[in-house]
Amino acid sequence: MKIGVLTHNYPRYRGDFSGRFVEALSEELVAQGHQVTVLAPWDAAYARTPSDHRVALELYRYAPRADWHQLGYMRTMRADVALRRMTYLLAPGMFAAGVRAVSAWAGRERPDVLHAHWALPNGFIGAVAARRHGIPLAVSIPGSDATVAAANPIFRRMARYAFDTARLITANSTALRDVAVNDLGADPAKFDLIAYGVDPNALRPDSRGAPELRAALGIPPDAVVFLAVGRMVYKKGFDRLLRALALLKTEHEKTQQPADNLQPSTFNLQPAHAVFIGEGDLWAEWQALGRELGLGERLHWVGNVPSDRIGVYYNMADALVMPSVTRPADGLNVTVLDAMSCARPVIGTDAAGNELAIRDSVNGLLTPEGDDAALARALATLAGDPDRRARMGAEGRRMIERELGWPHLARRYVAHFERMTQGVGTVAR
Repeated sequence: MKIGVLTHNYPRYRGDFSGRFVEALSEELVAQGHQVTVLAPWDAAYARTPSDHRVALELYRYAPRADWHQLGYMRTMRADVALRRMTYLLAPGMFAAGVRAVSAWAGRERPDVLHAHWALPNGFIGAVAARRHGIPLAVSIPGSDATVAAANPIFRRMARYAFDTARLITANSTALRDVAVNDLGADPAKFDLIAYGVDPNALRPDSRGAPELRAALGIPPDAVVFLAVGRMVYKKGFDRLLRALALLKTEHEKTQQPADNLQPSTFNLQPAHAVFIGEGDLWAEWQALGRELGLGERLHWVGNVPSDRIGVYYNMADALVMPSVTRPADGLNVTVLDAMSCARPVIGTDAAGNELAIRDSVNGLLTPEGDDAALARALATLAGDPDRRARMGAEGRRMIERELGWPHLARRYVAHFERMTQGVGTVAR
């Protein structure tokens, strides 16, 4: 099968996190015998050669100067809640250039399917090419683009055009699906909930380098380490994690054990440490909050970590924390599956698609969104029970191998694509 993949986020150099999940899915499709071409806007940071990847890459320019290429690659939105001003200036050029490039490629190569990641800009670009050349279109909604589209009348019409054209729409959370259906008029019969996965061979339990990393970060060998991975934007909820850690710190300083409402009562460890990976608009604000809460010595802000190094961080940690909040609606974060692949339990909220991967008390703990005390209780529970952490981590790894790794998820996409090429426009349940 010949598949055209449309995206505005894709790894531009070794270790780049931008659109890493799009690349992983594309490479898995190639591994399963399909021909994949990724079409994306050009960016000055691209430093890749054909030997760096197995997927054909077609880049298109949308501005007359190199320094005007400022859209995509995790730069289009401010804290993921509003478009940056430059977006309104540059977006028309990107849409026009994308339509020209994708339509020309599709007319020349005649792919079996176009698969657009994000409703805008790629869903709209793909819809124009799909209608022009009679090619089935699938649109995937991985994040807050649907919410942003709903807030702008022009973008709302463009997203609706994409959804009307698509034969398949996927989302990685019920919240994103509901935004697309209720606010943008997407047909619910076209939807399937599919997570963005992980390569179980690339990320796996491996203790090599973990003790050295703890030492380099200044973390005691016997301290409990919670890991938070993601961009510093509101929807990640890392400020809620800071406040939950402050509750634990207060109880630890009072009695060396938590209060009854922060069970288990056997929690007599050193204060927990937290390692934050990622950067973003709220980086400085959340660092200041950590200092204000008196957590400074227990927080480690390491910034972006190359993708070929990230596995050491997962394996160094005792658990991942994904305290997502609906600001705006979001999908399941790939970091949840990354941690599970490394046999680490996950503490998450009941938001942003976490329920697609975290099964409460099986491979992690689910807490109510925005409930700092409940999150603190979950932290205390896993901090005080290493055997439970090990059992949950092992179950998480089994879930990756059985259902949430890229080999399984790619086959789900291919099954949809095959139905689409046969003229079946709705999702088979």
